[in-house]
Amino acid sequence: MTPPVLKAQPTNPQLTNPLAGEMAAVLETYQTESGRTLLGLVDESPVLLIFLRHFGCSFCRQTLDDVSRIREQIEGRGVRPVFVHLGTPERAKPYFDYYHLSDVERVSDPEASLYASPMFQVRRKSVFTQFLIPAVWKAWLLGAVGKNGVGMIQEDANQMPAVFYLRERAIAGSTGIKRSRIVRIT
Repeated sequence: MTPPVLKAQPTNPQLTNPLAGEMAAVLETYQTESGRTLLGLVDESPVLLIFLRHFGCSFCRQTLDDVSRIREQIEGRGVRPVFVHLGTPERAKPYFDYYHLSDVERVSDPEASLYASPMFQVRRKSVFTQFLIPAVWKAWLLGAVGKNGVGMIQEDANQMPAVFYLRERAIAGSTGIKRSRIVRIT
């Protein structure tokens, strides 16, 4: 028996997602460095919300490089990359400029309040426990350090990174967090 073909229908986030109002309240609170709210960006198009660790982190620099290289493909699918970082706008600017991402929307969150918000709950983990994981050492030594270097830690080294795919005022997918935080999978 052939499964039925389902056609995507436009949805009203308030009706299909009981947490849409809560998500909207969180997203309305945060503005990008250009002055736009996260809610306004999500209402315009899907958003790939990328939470960085600190700018001294080789893996964060690798993330910036990766997004820079595939940005065209991301945006070609109608998705807008938006970064959240722990630094000040002045501290972040040289990194985004270096990776040719100076025009990408970004949120400066030195207090990590968006990281800790009930919608996202991006983990914190002792940086020293990361040194006990062989896969981290391998990735760090073989790729991240050689290509992206090591920098001084000026932000919170214990704050972990995460990536969320936001669509229709909901989290449609994520990585770097527990699956229980996904509000709606579409």
